[in-house]
Amino acid sequence: MISRGRVWKFGDDVNTDLIIPGRYLSGYDPAHLAKHAMEGANKDFAGSVSKGDIIIAGENFGCGSSREQAVTAIMHAGVVAVVARSFARIFYRNAGNLGLPVIVSKDALSAFDDGDEISLDWRSSLLMSRDGSKKADLQRIPERAREILEDGGLVPHVKSQLKRRGSS
Repeated sequence: MISRGRVWKFGDDVNTDLIIPGRYLSGYDPAHLAKHAMEGANKDFAGSVSKGDIIIAGENFGCGSSREQAVTAIMHAGVVAVVARSFARIFYRNAGNLGLPVIVSKDALSAFDDGDEISLDWRSSLLMSRDGSKKADLQRIPERAREILEDGGLVPHVKSQLKRRGSS
């Protein structure tokens, strides 16, 4: 699956309170969360992000509390993937469980500028600018995680597995 969108760059240690500030967690409505996505790091993000856009960040993206609303907020705002030098373990797991590709890249942050138009094929580990002049190496997503992402997250994946077993 190839995604095309704009780059939104963030630095190191982007915590879950920057992704979705705690004051907006009184409900779990994805549309409400999306309106406040990344508000703690960039107050213009939620009003400017478009479906298909990709976050590129530094080390330890998604650190802090274990709130899965952080993943929900950026997904429903339109983000289709997060590429970072590293991820906090709980954010990484929540993203996979909810069907958001999170991909490790040591050089994407330095390869692209905020607002660059890029193309991402996470199945083939390809990230490049639309004109092909900029590229970044991506770590391959493990096979089991790819299966979960292809099914849309952990719950749809388990349902798919159970359905296959039931039809055997």
